[in-house]
Amino acid sequence: MSASAPSHHFIYTDWNLIETQFDPEQINHKGTVFTIGNGYLGTRGSFEEGYPRALSATLINGVYDDVPVVYTELANCPDWLPLTVRIDGENFRLDRGEVLSYQRQLDLQRGILSRKVRWRSPKGKTLDLYFERFASLADQNVLALRCQVTPLDFNGSIAVSASLNGYPENQGYNHWEEIERGDGDGTIWLHVRTRSSHVELGMAAKLLLSGTEGTFQVTSVPGYPTVETTFAVAAGQTATLDKIVTVFTSREAQTPAHVAQEKLAQLSSYSQLQSAHIGAWEEVWQHSDILIEGDTKAQLAVRYNLFQLLVSAPRHDNRVSIPAKTLSGFGYRGHIFWDTEIFILPFFIYTQPKIARNLLTYRYHTLNGARRKASYYGYKGAMFAWESAETGDEVTPRWALPNQPYAEDIRIWCRDREIHISSDIAYAIWYYWQATNDDEWMRDCGAEIILDGAVFWNSRIEWNPKQQRYEIREVIGADEYHEHVSNNAFTNRMVQWHLEKAIAVYQWLCDRFPERAAELETKLGLTAKLRDRWEDMAANLWIPYDPTTGLIEQYEGFFNLEDIDLAHYEPRTRSMQEILGIEGANKRQVLKQPDVLMLLYLMRQSEEFPYNKEILQKNWDYYAPRTDITYGSSLGPAIHGILASDLGQSDEAYKLFLQAAMVDLEDVRGNAADGIHAASAGGVWQAVVFGFGGFKLTQEGPVATPHLPSHWQRLKFKIHWRSTWYDFDLRAEASEQKAEGKIQGVIFDLDGVLTDTAEFHYRAWQRLADEEGIPFDRQANEALRGISRRESLMRIVGDRNYTEAQLEEMMERKNRYYVESIQDITPNNLLPGARELLDELRAAGIKIAIGSASKNARMVIEHLGIADKVDAIADGYSVQLSKPAPDLFLHAAELLGLEPSQCVVVEDAESGIEAGLAAGMLTVGLGPAERVGKAHVVLPSLEGVTWEDLQSQLFGTAAGSRY
Repeated sequence: MSASAPSHHFIYTDWNLIETQFDPEQINHKGTVFTIGNGYLGTRGSFEEGYPRALSATLINGVYDDVPVVYTELANCPDWLPLTVRIDGENFRLDRGEVLSYQRQLDLQRGILSRKVRWRSPKGKTLDLYFERFASLADQNVLALRCQVTPLDFNGSIAVSASLNGYPENQGYNHWEEIERGDGDGTIWLHVRTRSSHVELGMAAKLLLSGTEGTFQVTSVPGYPTVETTFAVAAGQTATLDKIVTVFTSREAQTPAHVAQEKLAQLSSYSQLQSAHIGAWEEVWQHSDILIEGDTKAQLAVRYNLFQLLVSAPRHDNRVSIPAKTLSGFGYRGHIFWDTEIFILPFFIYTQPKIARNLLTYRYHTLNGARRKASYYGYKGAMFAWESAETGDEVTPRWALPNQPYAEDIRIWCRDREIHISSDIAYAIWYYWQATNDDEWMRDCGAEIILDGAVFWNSRIEWNPKQQRYEIREVIGADEYHEHVSNNAFTNRMVQWHLEKAIAVYQWLCDRFPERAAELETKLGLTAKLRDRWEDMAANLWIPYDPTTGLIEQYEGFFNLEDIDLAHYEPRTRSMQEILGIEGANKRQVLKQPDVLMLLYLMRQSEEFPYNKEILQKNWDYYAPRTDITYGSSLGPAIHGILASDLGQSDEAYKLFLQAAMVDLEDVRGNAADGIHAASAGGVWQAVVFGFGGFKLTQEGPVATPHLPSHWQRLKFKIHWRSTWYDFDLRAEASEQKAEGKIQGVIFDLDGVLTDTAEFHYRAWQRLADEEGIPFDRQANEALRGISRRESLMRIVGDRNYTEAQLEEMMERKNRYYVESIQDITPNNLLPGARELLDELRAAGIKIAIGSASKNARMVIEHLGIADKVDAIADGYSVQLSKPAPDLFLHAAELLGLEPSQCVVVEDAESGIEAGLAAGMLTVGLGPAERVGKAHVVLPSLEGVTWEDLQSQLFGTAAGSRY
């Protein structure tokens, strides 16, 4: 299946993100997008050979080092990627020479990033390069990179250097000092240490050559050990270079450099390492995958967001968590926010509970940091940091530097006032416990976090004697546009909920584990009097809710602020706070992200106060129009999407879901270069499962009441609940299917049906034939219609003698000429009637596939601007046998999830009609009867053709008539 986002040169398939054109202006956006990892580390999608201004980074979870202003940050670790290919003294780089063709692909199913480039050097030498890399999911300390080099028009010597770069920077700051480096038995290694935190890192690498013979040499300049091989190759010969790397830190090994070298010596071949890696991904996806039929863009986007969560999640370490920008960029310095517990954790709780346990255990390990923060502010218990790193101490910057040279520094109050995070963590713990029945972890870790958080609230909540109620003053709620507010509804209700659950957990401990209860009573100062006070606070903490209107006031006095109509500020590309200023936003009823609606969402699962459908509707109507959902916070769209789905606003829900799902892929907010929006990625899973899937937990177990988007045929996912896996396979009801008759899919040939690229093919073949001195004309070209490139070439050369290598080179040459010529294709090259029919089929709920023998079909579809109208592509890469064999169309039907009898083929070639008939499909032939007369329906073209007319003709033909 395939859809596209042309402005970013992407093609989306079910499992693959394909970049079709290199754009240097998007170098750092794409660096984020093509991040790979394994939970231990993440590596941005930088090029092995480097590129000017690229933000290259490998970040290892938990490796923090001190830095001015922001206290600490994840240190950019030594770069394992550097690989230089040198031809006749010229280094391959995309900012030099000429890029003849380019494609980069992230295979989400296998966790492999690859790149294919045809490059001509400044001196005119042309070669094909193929790069591939992965961070092993089977062994977190193993990284691997493959480079294949094939000269096309020269014989000669090539040198390839593989290095370890010990001078990485965090945007100008280098955290590392070298301890030692070395080499031995064809390997290189590096031993470094962070400057302040003194975390040691050892990295080792080796370079293997196959496909030819070469000589090896090792050089070891400070901070940059390198192994180089030089080899001779002939035109058409491929040399394969495998760079295998190991990395350890002192967080998991006492002598990381020694362990890295030992590990490297034990490793098997690249292929075996890759096989184990792919097997590990297969196991992960068995539990975590979401299947969507009927929407390729959504399918790829959902899998992409889940992939980025999975590669950032600690599988073997419970001392770290998932930073707000994952391990993919420098944004937020690798700090951990409430994003993890509220937005990300549900995905792991219900599909990877062991990882969820690790993420929550991180909060247990940082309890002492939370206690130090509470003590600093004069409170008791555990007051969790708004931004946390290794120790749990507060690392939110106190000040932000202004953009203007004479402006005042900006005070960041979140560190002091955004205190709801302590209850957010308790919320996540509670629902992990409910889902897993992990009593052991709750006893040993979770209960202490919840109870010490309640101790903090006991010291933070104030009694208002005049109003005879408890209050929480001077806070920042989920909506960060308003600072220093009192009685924020979100904060107060979450604290109330926290106290209610703390009482329940305390009682549970006393009943089930009295020794642990006694231990915590001594450690935390828990008493019966304190528990009574919690009960009093929970009963009398003020929630600003008006039962006569059903409205919840965001905080005390919010309704008195100046109202705002956000439509008056459109179009815009900035947040409302940027437009109005900090004080301007603070004085108006404009929200950065859901606040009251966020509260309703969190209470939705258990349907606790104040959640019910009536209250939701009233507050949605009030707050949704006042929320800066486009540029306020990336945390908002997914949550709004779920609530819109609950309210039956399916179109709005889908729009909001896509906004969240594409935030990084299409750089919706213009800041994807900083790293993946992790909270949004977690929200995407919730939007699909809780929103569209209608997943809820009941006394009888998990249930789903789906609200599928109108064009989705199927939604399938798994849920883990109390040691049992539940499969949800949700389909659109038959009564809601818009497709009429038995046809549910239409498979279009491309050339001559939707567009006319025959002229481009003819010119490419003609150019090749002229170069080879072979007679060729338009009449001969007609015989090539609908058949594969190889079969076409064999007909052209006839009985002339060519070696297999020569034939391969000729096919590549023809394809190069063709690709060059089709770069100028635009939507204007669609044939008359094609777009109208595609739109009509899409509106009717008919699935659409392309069945083309061309290996460039995806590129043509992207240029035509119809990728978003296509659900599946079967092309020249898909099957071995081309038309008139039925394989291509059968594969297309399989991609659509349909039986052959449910499909109709639209073709303009005799071989294509024969293939469709052999596949057992109805066929529509475009063109003269002498060419396509075997089809069930024969038409001159698609111009003026409607789906209604076509159905009547097809079903008439099936009964015995022929048109």
